[in-house]
Amino acid sequence: ASQGVAPYKTVLTHGFVLDEKGFKMSKSLGNVLDPKEVIEGGSNQKEKPAYGADTLRLWVSNVDYSGDVCVGENIMKQMSESYRKLRNTLRFLVGSLNDFTPDKDAVPYDKLPDIDKYMLGLLSNIVSEVETAYNNYQFNRVNQLVTQLCNIDLSSFYLDISKDRLYISSKSDIRRKSCQTVISIIMEQVAVVIAPLLPHLAEDLYQNFPYDVSKKSIFQFGWIDKKFPSYENEKWEKIRSIRDDVNKCIEIARQNKLIGASQEAQVKLYINKEDSFYNILKQLIGDKYILPNPILTNNVDDLRFLFITSQVTLVDSIEEVTSSDYSSLATETESGIAVGISKALGKKCERCWYYDLNVGDVKSESHIHSDLCQRCNDVVIKDG
Repeated sequence: ASQGVAPYKTVLTHGFVLDEKGFKMSKSLGNVLDPKEVIEGGSNQKEKPAYGADTLRLWVSNVDYSGDVCVGENIMKQMSESYRKLRNTLRFLVGSLNDFTPDKDAVPYDKLPDIDKYMLGLLSNIVSEVETAYNNYQFNRVNQLVTQLCNIDLSSFYLDISKDRLYISSKSDIRRKSCQTVISIIMEQVAVVIAPLLPHLAEDLYQNFPYDVSKKSIFQFGWIDKKFPSYENEKWEKIRSIRDDVNKCIEIARQNKLIGASQEAQVKLYINKEDSFYNILKQLIGDKYILPNPILTNNVDDLRFLFITSQVTLVDSIEEVTSSDYSSLATETESGIAVGISKALGKKCERCWYYDLNVGDVKSESHIHSDLCQRCNDVVIKDG
């Protein structure tokens, strides 16, 4: 004031902190929640466990501070569960890269499958939104975007369908290396994105990168400068919508004891041939058998692996869908595509768990493991 300017650049106002019922905290009411106790725990750790500083910070980033905010034991338990889910997702990312070195193993962008390009474009869009939210002090928006990325886009979608590529493919298969390339980029950028909110988790993640990094700390890393273009967003959002419809139908079949794992299912899809999306789906229908060197697809952008079901067929009539054990008509699905679920054909491969007509029906001298599909047979021979 003595110099004619305010002694600060920006003022951020916030509401009061209230208890879970919306009452003002006071010692007389006994509803005060001590931040130190939240972080370190109470004298009875079973009743009042130590949540750590990051869980408390996660709660702060979760609330809309422009009004009064509520906090209490139950809310902190919910935050602890959200933190656990986030941490488990990050652990999966780290564990998937134990034999990956970016300088040696990374696959160039133009050689990545379409699903990988879509995920990198999605990642860059989210990072851009996060940067805008940080600049506007919208920490709850950052929280929402990180939660969406980790819980929905990664855990429920990309990482779910990536397990086959990571665990079943040959160690040196480009199908696996391309997936690891994407996961390494996601891991690095998520570490940067969460650092302002969850510094301990971000640093813990960074220190456990399974390959050498140039900086000693995530806080020396700087903001993200590697950006990727959006890639066929409309197409892949539609495919994800169909996948959700397939999963709902599979869940009904599972509840009725028709199948257990999703690989026990075959899927029938019906869409009018005049629909522009028909040809897109047709290009994602794989070979009749699970082959080591597929003919119809690149072994990644394949509905069989995107849905984690043993067979996927694009049928010519709605009757072929309704004749399945369980079905949902186009008017009943989010995607507007009719979905039918039946038992998968063939026998179960003991390695990848997909059902295939070649399992137990050896027709080639090189197919020496009769309890495996041709793909797994070749991988076992190659990798030992």
